[in-house]
Amino acid sequence: MIAEGFTPEEAARKGRWTPGRWSGKVGAALLMLLVATSLSVLAALYWSTYKPDRDVNSEAAKAAITAASEGTIAILSYSPDTLDRDFSTARSHLTGEFLTYYDNFSKQVVAPAATSNGVKTSAVVLRGALTEFHPDSATVLVFANQSTQSQDRPEPVMKSSTVLVTLTKADGKWLISQFNPA
Repeated sequence: MIAEGFTPEEAARKGRWTPGRWSGKVGAALLMLLVATSLSVLAALYWSTYKPDRDVNSEAAKAAITAASEGTIAILSYSPDTLDRDFSTARSHLTGEFLTYYDNFSKQVVAPAATSNGVKTSAVVLRGALTEFHPDSATVLVFANQSTQSQDRPEPVMKSSTVLVTLTKADGKWLISQFNPA
């Protein structure tokens, strides 16, 4: 408000309020408030959405690598004398569509070959490395050696392989949902 009897220039000189004097300060304060609010919203989104996916503790990573390693050994190891037990052990590490695929493949391909040709395989995991991790899924690169024997070839044949194992967490347990030899 301008005091009576003063022109706007005189009021400004006397230290009284004029629209131009305070409007810049109010605008700057509003701009700073808007920036602070925006930064707060971005920080909240980061901590609630982005950060949990990137936050990997060593116990969770080790559990995923162990599950992938044990599952890989179970899938790649079998003997004609213990097929039912071997397949059951492997199935306990699997879930989803891969479990269905494994059931069909083991019954239609592996079991007949193992029984008729005496095929026996044994796998050892050399190393596993976590390539992707989320609270309910993980991907592990597994390096394994597999030894295969049969009636035709009684001497073990060694083969090294790399497998990309995708895990899904179900009921607190890591299970293999994809098994892709690389």
